[in-house]
Amino acid sequence: MRILHTADWHLGRSLEGRSRLVEQAEFIDELVKIVEEEQIDAILMAGDAFDTVNPPAAAEQLFYEGLSRLSDHGRRPIIVIAGNHDNPDRLSAASPLTGNHAIHLIGYPLMDTIKIDVPKAGQKMQVAALAYPSEARLEQILSAEHEEVQLRNKYDEKIREIFGKMSEQFQKDTVNIAMSHIHVAGGSSTDSERPIEVGGAYTVAATSMPEAAQYVALGHLHRPQTIKRASTLTRYSGSPLAYSFSEIGYTKSVTIIEAQPNQPVEIREIPLSSGKPLVKWKATEGITQVHQWLDEGKDANAWIDLQIHLTSTLSIEEIHRLRKWHPGFIHIRPVFEQELEVAATRQANVPIDQLFTQFYEKQTGGAKPEDELIKLFLELVNQEDESEEGDDQ
Repeated sequence: MRILHTADWHLGRSLEGRSRLVEQAEFIDELVKIVEEEQIDAILMAGDAFDTVNPPAAAEQLFYEGLSRLSDHGRRPIIVIAGNHDNPDRLSAASPLTGNHAIHLIGYPLMDTIKIDVPKAGQKMQVAALAYPSEARLEQILSAEHEEVQLRNKYDEKIREIFGKMSEQFQKDTVNIAMSHIHVAGGSSTDSERPIEVGGAYTVAATSMPEAAQYVALGHLHRPQTIKRASTLTRYSGSPLAYSFSEIGYTKSVTIIEAQPNQPVEIREIPLSSGKPLVKWKATEGITQVHQWLDEGKDANAWIDLQIHLTSTLSIEEIHRLRKWHPGFIHIRPVFEQELEVAATRQANVPIDQLFTQFYEKQTGGAKPEDELIKLFLELVNQEDESEEGDDQ
């Protein structure tokens, strides 16, 4: 059985007011082509079909037309679970219609697996499809305590319990898959995901993934990646498009799973080419350098974050002229020479432990490093300084 794993389409999402629907439609076209060329038997879509709980009509139309094309008139089953961006009721509302086409829309967390005939493979598949399991959607209070560590432990226990009960329904003569829309510890995040679910109380341990599943298909993190510490093959397929400038350099892809009942699966990535690239320009030589790049046609089909070094402020006319010359400019951020000098002076006068604390907060989204971690960092710095002094003697 050949299964395709995808997630985090975020249909309807814009980039600072610029619509991405044309790029998203290109992705659907590319996905249909991949599914046909790779002779895919079933599709797993692991959440965040839409970017908001009230998506624009054009995004919904693209979603349902895409599912219709992918399902091949019901001959290719599709399982879609709600993510944290999706409205679970709205997503599952069309189930009476889509169910007749082997399209399963799961809005809320379930306790039973979905048993699916896969006619193209002549086999059966069982899917433990755990839609985004927030505390509200689980309809229970996980912990009376509000300490993050306690809540995280209770949440982790609940996810492990749900997967455990669903795994009991797996059979040896079926392909057994688990899927969810969660943040598993060890995954690398980007600015596109909502921070409370990325690193706070809703983090799940990699060891809580169901060992009885042959493969765990995850959504939520936009970078394609395999979770190494999980006891079974667990993977994020990533988003099909780059949705923030923190995703620059990530190769977008879908994951293909080759599966047989009661056998280890094999996976491979199929890279995607849809959508405009996101790039950063750093014009240290000022506006003249920007004009030169535009004359050269640099990144003509890209969304651009421009940082430009200046001695005086750009006029409104100059900014409009740049945007007219290249409509892909998302940010035009001036950096003045005096600001650079002040920043360098400030950094030179800041103690190294404060610099480490500032760096740690930036990397973790605001978390404070523990005293022991700062102490360890200072010890490493001191060891490096002593080493350098020894080399100089």
